[in-house]
Amino acid sequence: MKSKQRGISFLGLVIVGGLLAFFGVIGAQVAPTLIEYQAINKAAKKAANEGGTPADVRRIFGASAAIDDFKAIEGKDLDITKEGDKVVVKFAYNKEIHLGGPAYLLLKYAGSTAK
Repeated sequence: MKSKQRGISFLGLVIVGGLLAFFGVIGAQVAPTLIEYQAINKAAKKAANEGGTPADVRRIFGASAAIDDFKAIEGKDLDITKEGDKVVVKFAYNKEIHLGGPAYLLLKYAGSTAK
């Protein structure tokens, strides 16, 4: 009696390995943009808490941008409003990741200090 072999074929292994490599490369390119978004969100919250006027908010945000070294957004791109006695900072920006040929991955980030 022959026992039936179980497991994945070589072709299946190559396909699964290729897919894992593809998603690993995409993940490695997306991770820095997520870290940058977190730094921008932290800088916006700090600027909203410490700044009183829009010029102060932009200045504090710009100082945080220089320290954390992000360039996706600047102080002039912030939407600064006042709700009651609180300063609310909103921002939005896009990041493109080139996948190959004419294909790009578009990531849209937006944030607000309003709760």
